[in-house]
Amino acid sequence: TVPKMISDLYSGHKTISFQGCVIQIFVLHTLGGSEMVLLTAMAFDRYVAICKPLHYLTLMSPRVCLLLLCGAWAIGLIHSVVQLAFVIHLPFCGPNEIDSFYCDLPWFIKLACVDSYRMEFMVTANSGFISMGTFFLLIISYVFILVTMWKRSSGGLHKALSTLSAHITVVVLFFGPCIFVYMWPFPTVPVDKFLAVLDFLVTPILNPAIYTLRNKDMKMAMRRLSCQLLSLKIS
Repeated sequence: TVPKMISDLYSGHKTISFQGCVIQIFVLHTLGGSEMVLLTAMAFDRYVAICKPLHYLTLMSPRVCLLLLCGAWAIGLIHSVVQLAFVIHLPFCGPNEIDSFYCDLPWFIKLACVDSYRMEFMVTANSGFISMGTFFLLIISYVFILVTMWKRSSGGLHKALSTLSAHITVVVLFFGPCIFVYMWPFPTVPVDKFLAVLDFLVTPILNPAIYTLRNKDMKMAMRRLSCQLLSLKIS
């Protein structure tokens, strides 16, 4: 979505083919569904690391990690294919303009020449269910971790908050726009455009920065690099 948006802004030719729009929707929902499951798997990883550290290598073995990864991709693929299977054969004979910088199901269905209420409900139910379901599952896991550490000691609670802070930040940035767009798929205010830019431009840029700044080895490497650059400037 982002390279296409940049290309359209640069060339001024803001069009996309029907096939290109479908491919964009397919990739968008496959990656989005997979990321939701991966964030849930990361929450489980944090739970094991914080609450059961002595069993971590057993519970999070390479085989379990591989199964979680394959499961994430499989769920994302099924989520995307199921939705497209219902809308790909809709008749399109009317307007062909989408009021957005990318193709997505709510706006795609709106272009159909038939009553699309059932399709809109299906998209809201499908995407809204996976978004809200995984989000609440993550919230429950955070509460369980924090309560467990609070019962042990206040120092443990502080450590748990420090460990979870990066993950919680990414979850809020990712799920916030998704839940708004799919639980209210046809808002009357331009908030959806702002949230789309936040979800597709800002969040992907912030993700590596958030996780990098929480990594001790990376912070040490950045300090060494900055010291070397300063010494070179002084010399």
